[in-house]
Amino acid sequence: MKRKHCLLFTLIITSLYLTSCNVKSSEKELDIDKESIKTKIITDDIEKKASSKSEKSEKVNKLPWEKNEEFKKAIEKIETRVLMSAYRTVLRDPLPGEEYNVHLAAKSLAGIVVPPGAVFSQNASIGPYTESKGYKKGPTYMGPKITTTEGGGVCKIASTLYNVAIYSNLEVVERYNHTMPVPYVPYGQDATVAYGFKDLKFKNNTDFPILIWAEGIENRLYIGFYGKEKPPKVEWHHETLEIREANIQYINNPKLKKNDEKMIIEGMDGALIKSWVTIEDETGNIKTKNLRNSSYLPMPYVIETNKEK
Repeated sequence: MKRKHCLLFTLIITSLYLTSCNVKSSEKELDIDKESIKTKIITDDIEKKASSKSEKSEKVNKLPWEKNEEFKKAIEKIETRVLMSAYRTVLRDPLPGEEYNVHLAAKSLAGIVVPPGAVFSQNASIGPYTESKGYKKGPTYMGPKITTTEGGGVCKIASTLYNVAIYSNLEVVERYNHTMPVPYVPYGQDATVAYGFKDLKFKNNTDFPILIWAEGIENRLYIGFYGKEKPPKVEWHHETLEIREANIQYINNPKLKKNDEKMIIEGMDGALIKSWVTIEDETGNIKTKNLRNSSYLPMPYVIETNKEK
């Protein structure tokens, strides 16, 4: 199945181009009208998607490396014993090369120390994402298209780092959202990187060093920041200013049974998202910090079909 998906991505590089979209004003959560998708999905696909959605991307406190000797030595050496924040990103049905690249990047990230006042750069720290550094080809958004490039998938690292930085109340210096929404974090909480072009940067605005630890386990990515003090309570808020409806694109597949349809890419509406955080200190005082808006083009639904003309 993964090989089939990889071939399909290659085939739709030129066809998955977004031409037009409908824009609605809305303050509600993004929602796809399932009735508009006239498709049949086989039982195995439904079960697979249901299984992949059983875990969600979210803040976590229980981390897989807590008994790791190398990790324990690192926090003792740097005296960063306090977990500031950690986030788990769940990859839904990762494609060939994607999961491998995420695991490789996580290994490179684990153990990095960001001194007080220093700015962390993902590209400078673990890039470039090339074959010579062990990366494989994986899926990448290139403008309004999906293609494959060396290191495809490392945006999961950027998105997870972005979430941990925000929840750790650190200053985000540089962040770009994807051109289309991603299925592994909420709208407004993603970040993309492109070596030499786009980066994810944050500043250690605390008075102590921060230890970064990361680990990929199957389709799950964990990243945590360790320091000497717990940050204040941070709550993330989003408002949907516009919804840009996803269209449907059909690809003929004569190998399907006659008149059968099968969803290959589950589309997502595009949107304009306003984001901000509220920060509550230990005395109960709350302040608000606005973040940059995130604008997304729609991700089309891609459906294989073998309907008689």
